[in-house]
Amino acid sequence: MGQNGGRTHPQSSGLEGRHHAVAKPVVPLDKVIIRFAGDSGDGMQLTGDRFTHETASFGNDLSTLPDFPAEIRAPAGTLPGVSAFQLHFADHAIQTPGDAADVLVAMNPAALRSNLQHVRRGGTLIVNRDEFTKRALEKVGYQADPLVDGSLDSYQVSAVNLTALTVEALKGFAVTKKEAERAKNMFALGLLSWLYDRGTEGTKAFLTAKFGRKPEILAANLAAFDAGWAYGETTEDFAVQYEIAPAPLPEGTYRNITGNTALSYGLIAASQLADLPLFLGSYPITPASDILHELSRHKEFGVRTLQLEDEIAGIGAALGAAYGGSLAVTTTSGPGIALKSETIGLAVATELPLVVVDVQRGGPSTGLPTKTEQADLLQAMYGRNGESPVPIVAPQSPSDCFDAAIEACRIALTYRTPVFLLSDGYLANGSEPWRVPDVAELPDLHVDFATEPNHVDGAGNDVFWPFKRDPETLARPWAIPGTPGLEHRIGGIEKADGSGAISYDPDNHDFMVRTRQAKVDGIARSIPALEVDDPGDGARVLVLGWGSTHGPIGAACHIIRSEGGAVARAHLRHLNPFPANTGEVLRRYDRVLIPEMNLGQLWMLIRAKYLVDAVGYHQVRGLPFKATELADQIRELL
Repeated sequence: MGQNGGRTHPQSSGLEGRHHAVAKPVVPLDKVIIRFAGDSGDGMQLTGDRFTHETASFGNDLSTLPDFPAEIRAPAGTLPGVSAFQLHFADHAIQTPGDAADVLVAMNPAALRSNLQHVRRGGTLIVNRDEFTKRALEKVGYQADPLVDGSLDSYQVSAVNLTALTVEALKGFAVTKKEAERAKNMFALGLLSWLYDRGTEGTKAFLTAKFGRKPEILAANLAAFDAGWAYGETTEDFAVQYEIAPAPLPEGTYRNITGNTALSYGLIAASQLADLPLFLGSYPITPASDILHELSRHKEFGVRTLQLEDEIAGIGAALGAAYGGSLAVTTTSGPGIALKSETIGLAVATELPLVVVDVQRGGPSTGLPTKTEQADLLQAMYGRNGESPVPIVAPQSPSDCFDAAIEACRIALTYRTPVFLLSDGYLANGSEPWRVPDVAELPDLHVDFATEPNHVDGAGNDVFWPFKRDPETLARPWAIPGTPGLEHRIGGIEKADGSGAISYDPDNHDFMVRTRQAKVDGIARSIPALEVDDPGDGARVLVLGWGSTHGPIGAACHIIRSEGGAVARAHLRHLNPFPANTGEVLRRYDRVLIPEMNLGQLWMLIRAKYLVDAVGYHQVRGLPFKATELADQIRELL
């Protein structure tokens, strides 16, 4: 393992296998934001991902934002078919993928036209000149070639014949012209790897593993990658090379991780900590499917995944697994929650542990399936019939999905309740360095199943009461089916307190409803107090967030503080119940700003519960907030 800045890295350090014949000046930078864009078939996600892995291995702090098209395969060269990947990396701690890119790699006119708005003025455009044909330009609405009409004069433009150079480099290889053209993304990756002094060994090892069974394709991709690197070294188009030093982060072993992968690992860790088999009942849906894919790879840890025919079957199987003594999980996005709602209500009534993962996306209905949103909070809070309270936990970053998953499992197992875990598309697909935790740091989730009768009936017999509650948590006992003497009946019809017999008694129903609510309210005693990042310089404005707004809010507050402004910030992980000190924190400040990627759902809950005249800032554009726009909102309040 390589070491850098007090950290160790599971991957190669990225220093081996580099070319050292660099005759051009090296310019140090503290950070850079690169955006790769092209057709869905151009391999932009792969290119961005490989560049990210080498950047993580080198030791930079980083944050990524993949931007997928919603269409499975839009016509080539069209605006709806553009796929992009943005990476922000630095020699210091960063919190977002960046507001505006310093560099845009555009593989065709559609990529340039749809992504130029994301590039800062004066930024660098590396454009595949070969694709700027008259037909391709007209397809996306260009009346003239922007590479020659002066419209890009405020940018530094490098028009490179990426396709032609790749085809030329692969002459003599056993690949067709079309296959050679497909390798242009590897040429671009080689060029950017040289330009920003990234490692090569990791990418070559990846290509070897990916194409090892197709030696002619492997050889072509390796040659294209090397040709891109060599082009950067020799061409006059790029006069300098850039260097971004590693970031000094806390000591530990790090790896790059996406939110969906971190969440999957958190679920596996929770099952090991609880010594329970992990069961996932799921139906594939964007952007949650990767959790199903990842968990299916880890059967050696007692993980069982079942892809069902629909969302209802997915949660039904999961609830059955919970009844049978498994740590049960179901994963979906907003449209799937609507279908799962009745069974979530059944889990509330039967009081069984179940983790419901909602990776939120743009809605309503199909909406924006590949874009991000935070619009399912009220659905998670109230989207069931009757009084059926459910705890809600929300991670704040891709790596935090690991800890949030463990916390959701802790609550589900301790209090015998379904728990919502609200991630979103930004967290799910974005990535950042994650410090691999020491197992000793993780909580004990051990579960004690009921093994003996727990009540003496009127005739003096020892019997099992399935709803005789723990006096502290109000959780009912969890008995494995088939345990002798603990036979019991569960279902959706209201049960009598204690005995669990079917009951239509009005007073009993009122008592059971209030008891289930009290059980969820009591979770507040076991969660941390709401922490406030207050610089102590007289801040009268508090910015309150939840979920993936954490990074943009932090970056915006940093901007304001660097200007001499006083602003405090707090972030909610637990949304039901809220931390016990939430009201006291809110009342310390004259103004409270709540930014959300919805039309004000937390804002409404906070105003209703605490009678605080909070100010909301809302957007539903399918994109995360920019730090600069949040900074503008804070300035208005200041």
